[in-house]
Amino acid sequence: MAEKAFQIAVIGGGPAGYVAAIRGAQLGASVVLFEKDTIGGTCLNRGCIPTKTYIKTADVLNEIRSASQRGIKNDPNAVVDMPVVKAYKDQVVRQLTSGVAALLRSNRVTVIKGEASLVDEHTILCNGASYQADSILLCGGAKACSIPIPGIEDPNVLNSTDILEITELPRRLAIIGGGVIGCEMATAFRGFGSEVTIVEAADRLLPMMDRELSEALAPCMEKQGVRLMLSSQITRIENAGSSSRILCAGGDVVEADKILLSVGRTTDTSCLGALAGRLAVENGKVLADEHLRTSIPNIYAAGDINGKLMLAHTAFKMGEVAAENAMGIHRSINLSAVPSCVYTSPQAASVGITEAEAEAKYGAASLKIGRFPFSANGRSLASGETEGFVKVIVLEKYSELLGVHIFGAQAAEMISEPASLIASEVTAEEAADIIHAHPSVSEAFMEACSAALGRCIHLPAKH
Repeated sequence: MAEKAFQIAVIGGGPAGYVAAIRGAQLGASVVLFEKDTIGGTCLNRGCIPTKTYIKTADVLNEIRSASQRGIKNDPNAVVDMPVVKAYKDQVVRQLTSGVAALLRSNRVTVIKGEASLVDEHTILCNGASYQADSILLCGGAKACSIPIPGIEDPNVLNSTDILEITELPRRLAIIGGGVIGCEMATAFRGFGSEVTIVEAADRLLPMMDRELSEALAPCMEKQGVRLMLSSQITRIENAGSSSRILCAGGDVVEADKILLSVGRTTDTSCLGALAGRLAVENGKVLADEHLRTSIPNIYAAGDINGKLMLAHTAFKMGEVAAENAMGIHRSINLSAVPSCVYTSPQAASVGITEAEAEAKYGAASLKIGRFPFSANGRSLASGETEGFVKVIVLEKYSELLGVHIFGAQAAEMISEPASLIASEVTAEEAADIIHAHPSVSEAFMEACSAALGRCIHLPAKH
């Protein structure tokens, strides 16, 4: 006998889950949300928010250290108090998670703390009680990956959750993986004062992003003192008591007090329960169509669990779409213009396709590439943040914006404009005609569009 029946049941209280619960409630549904940990999921508790809090702290430290260049007299030997750094991060996280919990209460969503799993198409089991729902939304999220390296169980090896809990700054930090999390944590801990080494198997950092962004980031990180070991294959990890060493093919050795394993995330499908063999799953990801509907019509999968695009902002939108479809609104998800951001120093951000992807699809002769450096942007010069550029990829025949890639101090904020324009099918010519505020860093995007069209005013003429 079911304890209570609801129109919508949501498993997982991360970005997809809590948004889905609130949207369902807005549409008049009775909603129950199950969360086994803390509302907010990885993003608020162990991902986006705490990492960006650390990165901002590192930014403040770096600004203090370089303030004398602007005529400010201070102590350039500023250091971090790691317990206070962590406490500040925890306070930010608590404020946001409690805010989300308040939003759920205000929308009369029933929240059950516990690990939930499917019993059948309409029944969920949690804490020994069963719950019925007309529609079920699976928002189980993802968990950190591991890799089969001998010695990976070393107590000095931390995952991306563990490293946010340490209260003693490691003198030497080695990071396995040069993807988004690895590069962001390198930025934060190098700013804090750790000696940081990134060990990456690929030949470049951020291998999923446009190559120019990777090639621009690497020397900036090295200039900041981060050691990069690219194209490095790890053979084993050896414990040396309070420290450890990473051994690589070819004889390279990295000595470290702590090692961060940062090799990506994988879907968490533990909520499937009795339907694990019935719901269609491919490579560990719950298959869902453009409406987020799974192979069982009344069950939806939103966010990381479906593996479509494992970003918090896509999870937000998927949660909305899944809830609306569960309530009879016919809506699909479009992931063609989703921005990706890396909060390094400088930042990297992209939307659309890379130059290599555009060349493969259309041919290099069909493309126009426009670039504008921040060193030619007035606001960037005034701010002392001249590193980087905006790059636009344009299909010449239609003046179509295929991709925009930004490397610079404000890249993550700037990328929203090109994302909006690409989603709205605005052409590069139209984007170049939009009047931007002056002085602003966003002018660089307009200038890059103009450069692709051969009409940029603020770059030297090409002869």
